[in-house]
Amino acid sequence: MSQSKTTAPNAPPAQPMLQAMVWYREEHWETLKKLFTDADRLPKTYGDWLQRAEEMKTQVQAAGDIVIKVYIDPETFPAWCRHKGLAMDAEARSQLAIEVAQSQSFSL
Repeated sequence: MSQSKTTAPNAPPAQPMLQAMVWYREEHWETLKKLFTDADRLPKTYGDWLQRAEEMKTQVQAAGDIVIKVYIDPETFPAWCRHKGLAMDAEARSQLAIEVAQSQSFSL
């Protein structure tokens, strides 16, 4: 039998977590899709991607967490991937978002 997690009545509220989300600018969308090795897994249009991303952002914020948008730049992302020895794919984009978020100094 599993036990449900309960919180003590006087426990302080949980601290919000910082969630890094990969984000794109519309003017970079087509250029980035040409660079990404997994572009076939992305929505066809920027509008479709943006709708999904905004929905995910809303869900994260509704859960009480804070979203930091990490923009992928077509000028700097390829060099960053080469430096890290990574393919230009979802894993690399996520790694960049994590590194950017970790480099930020936030007081929540």
